[in-house]
Amino acid sequence: MRRRTLLRGAALAVPATVLAGAGTAAADVSTTANFRVVVTEQVSNRIMVFDKDSAFTDANVYKTFSPGGGGWSNLSDVRIRDTASFGVVGLAAASGGNVGIWNVTDEKHQESNDLLWSAAPGGNPHAAERIPDIGAIVTASSHGYLTVYGPTAVSRPETLAKVQTVSLPGAHGVLWDPTINRLWAIGDKTLRTYEVTGTYRNTRLRYTGQSITLPGLGHDLQPDYSDPGRLWITDTYGIYRVVKSTMQAPKYSSSRRVKSFVRHSSGEDFWVQADDTGSRTWGSPTVVFSQSDDRTRSGAEFYKARWYATSFH
Repeated sequence: MRRRTLLRGAALAVPATVLAGAGTAAADVSTTANFRVVVTEQVSNRIMVFDKDSAFTDANVYKTFSPGGGGWSNLSDVRIRDTASFGVVGLAAASGGNVGIWNVTDEKHQESNDLLWSAAPGGNPHAAERIPDIGAIVTASSHGYLTVYGPTAVSRPETLAKVQTVSLPGAHGVLWDPTINRLWAIGDKTLRTYEVTGTYRNTRLRYTGQSITLPGLGHDLQPDYSDPGRLWITDTYGIYRVVKSTMQAPKYSSSRRVKSFVRHSSGEDFWVQADDTGSRTWGSPTVVFSQSDDRTRSGAEFYKARWYATSFH
């Protein structure tokens, strides 16, 4: 049995083998919480939602979003957010160059005609985030910048237009934190916080001067759904649990090339780790769970896996 249970509420010195290799699930999975997981799958180029406790097959898919190819190729990130005007929406970023918002309706299979807005910030987009109450969007492009889009009204995403570009080498992730009203952004060897000033087309980011230095290129940036005082981040060399009050990020695991890592509110962890094989060496056909059965989809290349929920904690 894989030593994955060490990841649940574990001490910081988790061995690198925790995330490495194949194995069976923890002995007792019957008591773990079921929840939905949303993934970016780059071979079929779809965002897909599954119940964690079901096989990741077409028969079990809950929802999909297929934006097409071109600028939408190699979907790199997905977020689920709540809005007053449209209800639940999804935010997508693709390494092909595009970002967008789509309306998550009752329709099971959604496509580009469900987009409420899209843009092409370029530079290998890796993440997109929505600023609530003003409806602004911030994207992260790994070629080295954040792009801010402001609308003319919070309920009109079709009016979003670029209003600011902020330099951030290696930008890979952005996350709005409602507990401190700050935007987090992760890039090359750094995690930074930004204040969001102004509204609508006057929306701007201002670097607060607060940052955490990392040893490698930052990859993922997620809430700790079990503790609003912490975040989870990954870089080339490991996984780190950020203590927001002290701006410290002790290493949790030395496992490399973890493309996404989430701690669910139940305490269960799940992640995607690049396997250096297949059509996309930066992806994997498997989402690994710390207390449940791993989910492998034959021929797939997952890049990100997220909790299908709109809450921050």
